[in-house]
Amino acid sequence: MISQTAEYALRAVAYLATHAPTPQTNAQIAKHTQVPLGYLAKVMQSLGRAGLVRSQRGLSGGFVLAIDPAKLDILRVISAVEPSRRIKSCPLGLPGHAKLCPLHQRLDQAAALVEEAFRRTTIQELVSPSESQTKACRFPAGQRNGHGRSGLTGAPARK
Repeated sequence: MISQTAEYALRAVAYLATHAPTPQTNAQIAKHTQVPLGYLAKVMQSLGRAGLVRSQRGLSGGFVLAIDPAKLDILRVISAVEPSRRIKSCPLGLPGHAKLCPLHQRLDQAAALVEEAFRRTTIQELVSPSESQTKACRFPAGQRNGHGRSGLTGAPARK
């Protein structure tokens, strides 16, 4: 649904949100988010240009969020690193499709729903989900999830 770049941006922003207000270096972010360091530098530049992060120079420098995670929605983070993928005209370039054909109308409607869900979800909600949001994802101790793994971590279930 989203590009690798957008996922990397979300990982970096979520990491910064959990470590605020302490600045984090590219190396720290890359290590803990498993984003390649060289690629992360480009992502952080895009986030900085969009005003979502600030860089601080010096001995205790690094990156910090420029916006409160409770006010920063994930659509804004994604939009900072990749353009919207909404369908505006017939991708096939057919002259008879001045308006979107039924297929492309449905695809665009689905994209609009995803954008709205991203717009309604803040970074704070991702890093500090409420108990009701995470309860459905948990398995009772010792119960497997059908894949030989337990809980959210994907770790092998204890026997």
